[in-house]
Amino acid sequence: MSDRPWITIVGIGEDGPDGLPPASLAALKAAEVVMGATRHLALLPAHEAEVITWPIPFADGLPLLRSLEGRDVVVLASGDPFWFGAGAVIARAFAPYDWTVLPAPSCFALAAARMGWALERTICLGLHAQPMSHMRPYLGKNTHLLVTLRDGQALEQLGAYLTEIEFGDSIISAFQALGGPREARWDGHAHAIKAHGLKHPICVAIESAGPGAALPVSSGIADAFFQSDGVMTKRAVRAATLSALAPQRGEVLWDIGAGSGSIAIEWLLADPACNAVAVEPRKDRIAMIEHNAQALGVAHLQLVAGSAPDVFADLPDPDAVFIGGGLTTEMLRALEDRVKPGTRVVANTVTLEGEHVLITAHQRLGGDLIQINIAEADALGGKTGWKPARPIVQWAGVL
Repeated sequence: MSDRPWITIVGIGEDGPDGLPPASLAALKAAEVVMGATRHLALLPAHEAEVITWPIPFADGLPLLRSLEGRDVVVLASGDPFWFGAGAVIARAFAPYDWTVLPAPSCFALAAARMGWALERTICLGLHAQPMSHMRPYLGKNTHLLVTLRDGQALEQLGAYLTEIEFGDSIISAFQALGGPREARWDGHAHAIKAHGLKHPICVAIESAGPGAALPVSSGIADAFFQSDGVMTKRAVRAATLSALAPQRGEVLWDIGAGSGSIAIEWLLADPACNAVAVEPRKDRIAMIEHNAQALGVAHLQLVAGSAPDVFADLPDPDAVFIGGGLTTEMLRALEDRVKPGTRVVANTVTLEGEHVLITAHQRLGGDLIQINIAEADALGGKTGWKPARPIVQWAGVL
């Protein structure tokens, strides 16, 4: 164990060592080994340190870095290593006394400076390894986004995606190699992105505009946002269910009998740090859930093909559980045996058998037992009347 950090993560901009502060230059001068991507290594002048190109995929470089313990190692990273960079990955893999970080301005900071945008009010996303739909929850009226992209082709894909979801009128400012001699800029509308000539690395400023539908920030988004075979928790009931589940930042949900995945997806939309597992036995519905998660920008939803309680053992510990299908006394008992004390559970049912299960659970475990009655206006002869839906019984309790 070293008594001082042996890894120095140096953030480097596109201007190379010319833009580095004295501490970063001193670290490079003292290094025995310099590791980094080919692009970063090419920015450095001649030096005496051993040079190691960080391999692809990135994870393969961590054991290589581990093998260098005992030597002074500099790892090069883009700009601020903790803005969608290598810093957090290395920090998780090594002990706190193994590493130190010397950041440079991030591409987000440089792009905000070019645009005159307040960075604290701007959404910053890394799309170099994420689907374009990852930005979907953030698109809305007068929203400012800064996103990093893989390359010039990805810029064209960005324009096509925004046009497809009716945000093609968004104003785009795309930057190549911010802060360096290769810096270049393209301005226009998303629907007009064609021959731009920009190459990696690219950061894009987006001022969203167009008739596309923004995702509401409250629970119970419109049913039309979801692809469904008719089996889904409808908007009003979904809003009541999410309210009862009460998602909190960083929590994990199990959505059992997920159907279209609407509950799990809205749980994830509540906060970027939330996680969810959708359990569904039917393969066609698994495909539907995957489509909905991708379309609504929560592709990190974990999908599990199987039935409860058979799959419980392999799932991450939940903070909350929603039971939308397959409700039985045996399932509830298995759930109690599996999860940690204090786990919140919400279950909905429209059957008398399910109602009996929930009444018994309420008597035994307490919590809230409610009946939700909803009626919609519908044609009645030549006039309009109320058409009631099946009443839903909901139990919300803590195991």
